[in-house]
Amino acid sequence: MSTIIHPQNHPVPLPHHRHLFPTKPPPYPPCSSSLSFPKPKSHHHRPLLLASTTAVSCHTHYYKPHICNDVNSLLTLLNLSVQYSDAELAKAVHACSLKLQEDTHLGNSLVLAYLKLGLFNHSLNVFASLCCPNLVTYSSLISGFAKSNQGSKAIELFMKMRTEGIEPNEFTFVAILSACIRVLESELGFQIHGLVVKMGFLDSTFVANALMGIYWKFTGNLRPVFKVFDEMPQRDVASWNTVISCLVKEGMYEKAFELFRVMQGIGCFRADFFTISSILSACEGSNAFMKGKEVHAHAIRIGLEGNLSVNNVLIGLYTQFGRVRDVAVLFESMPIRDVITWTQMITAYMEFGLVDLAMKVFNEMPEKNCISYNALMAGFCKNGEGLKAVKLFIEMVEEGLELTDFSLSSVINACALVMDVKASEQIQGFCLKFGFGSNVCVEAALLDMCIRCGRMADAEKMFRIWPVEHDNSVVCTSMLCGYARNGQPDEAVLFFLRCRLEGTMDLDEVTLTSILGACGTLGFEKMGEQIHCYALKTGFVTDLGVLNSIISMYAKCGNMNDAIKVFDIMPVRDVVSWNALIAGHILHRQGDEALAVWSAMEEAGIQPDTITLFLVLSAYRHTNLDLVDDCRKLFLSMRTDYDIEPTSQHHASFVSVLGQWGLLEEAEETIENMTVEPKAYVWRALLDSCRIRLNTTIGKRVAKRILAMKPQDPSTYILVSNLYSASGRWHCSETVREDMREKGFRKNPARSWIIHQKNIHPFYTRDKSHPQTKDIYRGLEILVMECQKAGYVPDTSFVLHEVEEHQKKEFLLYHSAKLAATYGILMTKHGEPIRIVKNIHMCGDCHTFMKYVSIITKREILVRDASGFHCFRNGQCCCKDYW
Repeated sequence: MSTIIHPQNHPVPLPHHRHLFPTKPPPYPPCSSSLSFPKPKSHHHRPLLLASTTAVSCHTHYYKPHICNDVNSLLTLLNLSVQYSDAELAKAVHACSLKLQEDTHLGNSLVLAYLKLGLFNHSLNVFASLCCPNLVTYSSLISGFAKSNQGSKAIELFMKMRTEGIEPNEFTFVAILSACIRVLESELGFQIHGLVVKMGFLDSTFVANALMGIYWKFTGNLRPVFKVFDEMPQRDVASWNTVISCLVKEGMYEKAFELFRVMQGIGCFRADFFTISSILSACEGSNAFMKGKEVHAHAIRIGLEGNLSVNNVLIGLYTQFGRVRDVAVLFESMPIRDVITWTQMITAYMEFGLVDLAMKVFNEMPEKNCISYNALMAGFCKNGEGLKAVKLFIEMVEEGLELTDFSLSSVINACALVMDVKASEQIQGFCLKFGFGSNVCVEAALLDMCIRCGRMADAEKMFRIWPVEHDNSVVCTSMLCGYARNGQPDEAVLFFLRCRLEGTMDLDEVTLTSILGACGTLGFEKMGEQIHCYALKTGFVTDLGVLNSIISMYAKCGNMNDAIKVFDIMPVRDVVSWNALIAGHILHRQGDEALAVWSAMEEAGIQPDTITLFLVLSAYRHTNLDLVDDCRKLFLSMRTDYDIEPTSQHHASFVSVLGQWGLLEEAEETIENMTVEPKAYVWRALLDSCRIRLNTTIGKRVAKRILAMKPQDPSTYILVSNLYSASGRWHCSETVREDMREKGFRKNPARSWIIHQKNIHPFYTRDKSHPQTKDIYRGLEILVMECQKAGYVPDTSFVLHEVEEHQKKEFLLYHSAKLAATYGILMTKHGEPIRIVKNIHMCGDCHTFMKYVSIITKREILVRDASGFHCFRNGQCCCKDYW
């Protein structure tokens, strides 16, 4: 069987033995009686059906009719060539026209036909061949080139027309003003306005509409736009649409609504799809949902319920207001959909967190482009599906789709979500290889990715070579957040101060939140107070995120009174505010106070989140009375009362509470009954309780469980290694640490610091980098001797190294917390409390040492480690030796 293309574009099967030629003329309407179509000479030459220029097969020969030689017939054929997009027919007419005497009307028609067929060089050739091109010729060319984004050529033709003394008309002015907008020729546009006034075309509605477009595009000022609009003697719908659209783009939504009402009140103007689309955008921008519903109803009344543009805007409107059902109903009822519609549906479902439905829409799309892929990829990132986004990007590359800045930024964000160092290095290499590295948006995304993947050294390199001509305030904020997030709070503070001194960082909500977090981590209360004052002066205390950070900062700096004051004066609180206050009380081991806040939160009707319940469970470890029954009740009611599935963190917290009150068997049973595989830190919670309760039987079982695990993160590697070391299996410990190094994990070294005279003084184990090292070491040796006289005995079981006993004692002697405490005693006045911060848990020997130091120096020592605050006073600690 073969096929030919039917005039109605339906394939018609024909048997091979049938004659393949039409027995009557092709389905073009006749242009004159002189037209005749000869029969083909042989079976092997198939005719070209003029109703379609689509080739039937690769061996098709085009059939060319005899073209008549009168102008009217050629004009009719030209119209048909445009109607059916038949470039060959237009060329045939052009060839025939060359045999005739030049006809201006035919020449102009040829120029216009070629322009409409996208054959711009052919149109210029016709133009060049005309001895006397007229206004119509020039206007057609200028308009055609302007519409095809060749504004420079359109301007060149306009200048040529003026030099030849041909005066423009209103259509010429509209075309050249459009060209000026496309190539951003503001000066020429304003000069043409003067020419319009001079030649008296300001009364033309079309020209005035184009002038409003010019002034809005180049000035962004509505005053000249309204001046032109107000002086128009006659307006059409496009005039109103132009002004309404400008108001919406400027964010003047109420003014746009007012103008729309005036337009409707005139009566002679009926809103079209563009008007309705603009007003719907104003509803979306002003969060006016009910107005949007009213405009939707109005669109239905005037017959625009099936309009594609209106429906696309409505999808965006209903998406913004979370009306997933309305979006779905609207999409299903649309008679026509385009790629924008499908892409908006992907975006909508991703906004609602319906990832599977978004993927279903994507798979059903009849036509996809890079924007559709980008929407799906951005949606994956928004919903935390970084791995899916990376896989989609790989698919885009394999299929050869266009990669835009947005594509690269999305996949970079996906790598940051996955936090895979190797993947982040590969995507960075890809961007540099294909020339995207010089793009400022992509560079900013790459820097953020390095930060979130823990590659701060690479981020610093990128920051140092950041182009000075680009605004680097956002990049400075990213670096600040990176230092704070990657455990370098002191670097964050120094970077912040340097940027403020250089004036390269704008202080906004994000910056203030980050620096407050760094101050809290460091325990740098004085600087935190200054940031708080700045927030009060500049009005940033109205921001909920900033206030929550202030509460957390004061709590971490040991000042719960100010944290409570800030919480109490907050006009509005969210769940994060309550969590911050509860966490502060837990940090200070104030379990009863934390539970009182929890009760107040429930009375206020605030719905807790997963973090809230984790904190509340933890609070039961620090209560004065045994409230383990209440804790158990809360843990078992998480699903039913709060619709929150208990995670490994909730289990670990509950296990710690059970261990705190001596219920080790129940704690072990709780872990055994977990529906998911327990994480290492869940077992560690029980192991710590066994150590404190001196229960070696359960402790050995738990240790075996942990050692049988395959470590997946640095903390588990360190725990397993330490367990091997504690049992004397040094070879196994070293093997684990070697495996850890091969996988790129590293242990953060133990570090303690003290704030003195607004400076941070950090100390590491056996650290000798401090300028006063000699004094500190001499003072520590004296302190240790005095403590030993009072009964202190170094506990070498906390030294997890295969060394001699005397070396173990030396290791213990110069732990970072001891060095920091000695410096604090040397540098502060007698009677002042010593404030120390440690980045990990304080070891048992240092804990015992601090008790003796508090006795012999008669000083209060405050140490904040990973478990919370330890307040050493008169040989006692507020943690009651449970941390």
